[in-house]
Amino acid sequence: MENPGYCSGSFDGLHHPSDDDDDEMVDIAGATLDFSSTDDVPPLSSGGFEDYSTTTGSSSSRAAGMNGTRPSNLVDPLEDPLPGVGTYEDFNTIDWVREKSKDRDRHREITNKSRQSTVALLHSISDAFSGWLLMLLVGLMAGALAGGIDIAAHWLNDMKGGVCLIGFWFNHEHCCWTSNETTFQERDRCPQWQSWAELITGTSEGAFAYVVNYLMYIFWALLFAFLAVTLVRAFAPYACGSGIPEIKTILSGFIIRGYLGKWTLIIKTITLVLAVSSGLSLGKEGPLVHVACCCANILCHLFTKYRKNEAKRREVLSAAAAVGVSVAFGAPIGGVLFSLEEVSYYFPLKTLWRSFFAALVAAFTLRSINPFGNSRLVLFYVEFHAPWHLVELAPFILLGIFGGLWGALFIKANIAWCRKRKSTILGHYPVIEVLVVAALTAIIAYPNSYTRMSGAELISELFNDCSLLDSSQLCGYKQPTNTSETGAGNSLADRPAGEGLYTALWQLALALVFKMMITVITFGMKVPSGLFIPSMAVGAIAGRLLGVGMEQLAYYHHDWFIFKGWCSPGADCITPGLYAMVGAAACLGGVTRMTVSLVVIMFELTGGLEYIVPLMAATMTSKWVADAFGREGIYEAHIRLNGYPFLEAKEEFEYSSLAVDVMRPRRADPALAVLTQEGMTVGEVETLVESTHYSGFPVVVSQESQRLVGFVLRRDLLISIDNARKRQEGVVSASQVVFTEHAPTQPDDAPPPLRLRGIMDLSPFTVTDHTPMDITVDIFRKLGLRQCLVTHNGRLLGIITKKDILKHMAQIANRDPESILFN
Repeated sequence: MENPGYCSGSFDGLHHPSDDDDDEMVDIAGATLDFSSTDDVPPLSSGGFEDYSTTTGSSSSRAAGMNGTRPSNLVDPLEDPLPGVGTYEDFNTIDWVREKSKDRDRHREITNKSRQSTVALLHSISDAFSGWLLMLLVGLMAGALAGGIDIAAHWLNDMKGGVCLIGFWFNHEHCCWTSNETTFQERDRCPQWQSWAELITGTSEGAFAYVVNYLMYIFWALLFAFLAVTLVRAFAPYACGSGIPEIKTILSGFIIRGYLGKWTLIIKTITLVLAVSSGLSLGKEGPLVHVACCCANILCHLFTKYRKNEAKRREVLSAAAAVGVSVAFGAPIGGVLFSLEEVSYYFPLKTLWRSFFAALVAAFTLRSINPFGNSRLVLFYVEFHAPWHLVELAPFILLGIFGGLWGALFIKANIAWCRKRKSTILGHYPVIEVLVVAALTAIIAYPNSYTRMSGAELISELFNDCSLLDSSQLCGYKQPTNTSETGAGNSLADRPAGEGLYTALWQLALALVFKMMITVITFGMKVPSGLFIPSMAVGAIAGRLLGVGMEQLAYYHHDWFIFKGWCSPGADCITPGLYAMVGAAACLGGVTRMTVSLVVIMFELTGGLEYIVPLMAATMTSKWVADAFGREGIYEAHIRLNGYPFLEAKEEFEYSSLAVDVMRPRRADPALAVLTQEGMTVGEVETLVESTHYSGFPVVVSQESQRLVGFVLRRDLLISIDNARKRQEGVVSASQVVFTEHAPTQPDDAPPPLRLRGIMDLSPFTVTDHTPMDITVDIFRKLGLRQCLVTHNGRLLGIITKKDILKHMAQIANRDPESILFN
């Protein structure tokens, strides 16, 4: 399965493993993109629509009562819905209005029938319950997959350091779990677990043993990275990256066929484990959102009302995004808020409740699996015992400033690197790039214990509140000389730093520089890669360093004005772990621009209500600072980099242009391609469709008057004509195409007309030529429009599509308007 390259927008080629794939290949900016035909939308062929046959939705409801006199052998799409009419081609935006209207018609029909018989009533009840059943299945499936990913990643990550003699499938912790030969000082060492140096050389001490362990660490890291990138390349090109930018685009109504398909789910699940275990600076949280959405999309095909309605399916995908964050962080409420704040485009109240239910089921499933063996949903669950003081708001805000600066710098650096990857020879060799970065990461990371451990373990270590029994270097304080300094309860008094702590601080400082640099080039490679854990790790390191500094300042200068009154000698004044937590939230907020959902996620991680104010202060500060350098978060920046047609709701349109300035055709362009409501033959319509690439055509009274009648989608038109030629007797190229209610009078020897009024949208959205563009953009955002027609006194002047708006906004912002790649 040779592929020159791959992945969203930045790939040179995509290939799906099935040999009988008859999908059309779409060439976009030098990238040939191929999509699975079985996952989201059926291909444009006569035999692929049996499972997707729909009514014509809002078009049919608005065309009710149009059945005029006609010969009995005519096929009217209004009365006999055609398979495929009302579905969408790849790389097209759905018609939200039509989809919602279609669902209302379906619901109204079920309600009316339920009053007529008991069977219909039971069908109505099952239809109403199907949404909750689907949420239950999504939660169970996503929770089970997340638990499996956590367990497998932990095992493979430990395998880089050694192997369990009583069973290679045990990770380090489980291997030593039942051992009676462990000591308190060396609780991680047991005879059942041996490092690679012990297996190969027979000893774990000395320079040679260190080199053997070093080389084996690099070997396993390269092997895992190679397997991950090769599987993605060969089987599921869309399994790479975070997935959140594409999911945001899909939830806005765009169709990327195959992105949420079964192959993507299988390969992303496997390669996510491999990528995380390779030691690359990435996390599994973002990809888990993609995995949950794949589960939801696949399960939607079990329920007719979600399989046949793109808008209803996107409600389920919004809930699935909440499930992904719920199982990633063990934060069901934070997951729902994340979906609402960061991902979803359309989020009605009904979806809110179902998201909550699905996130709850997923969290319960994950808790039942207990992947971390600590009866918690997350690996870094901590509890702090000392309260924070008002004076500490200053360093918390300082961390917020650092997080905002780091977020803005990271976005600019990462986008510049990804653009370089797309535009240079680097993008043609994704496997080599991944292997080079994995080797570089492993070589530099191994000597430093804080970069060698996984991102989640590092954050857990940094969040930890030291106790007397802790053997971590971060707890390498000088021991208290008398019992009065041991503090009260579970907390320890502030103590002077010892040699172990000073060593740990130097290692953390080096780890901070390394993490900040390596994450820039890692995010966006052709392996599953999340950004939550690396961003939190950067912030947690910075926060821990600041926290230890504040702690030592309070210990040696407790008589200073800022410490007087609340920090007496022998008291536990400063909690460095809290600073790490606040720093983690600040950096993640600076990169993603999350606010409310981020605070709730961090609160759910720690279980402490009293730390909400520090988290809020740091998160808001980081957002304000980062927004000063650019309002785009990392996901919006990648959406723009890949040219996805996404209208960001947070971005204000601040220009004074009018609809006539944006519409097509421009003054020097050819006239707009239109259909007339009568007078055109089938052959003329086919010629017009074949000579253009537009996704739809306005219907006017005549070429002279240009009075608007309606709008017809290209796909519906092609399917209807093709079907009529096969099923309707006498339809030939000379047959007249009629969009009027009654067929016109024709000579007796004329071929029968083809009536297509049923597939026409009789009330397309229109604006006048003098409508301000800020109002037009709001209409597109709030109604999810594909296109809008421009008229003057009822006479058609032109058309505005979402792509036209995005090109116009790019042009005004001095960006390349041709960067909007998709139709």
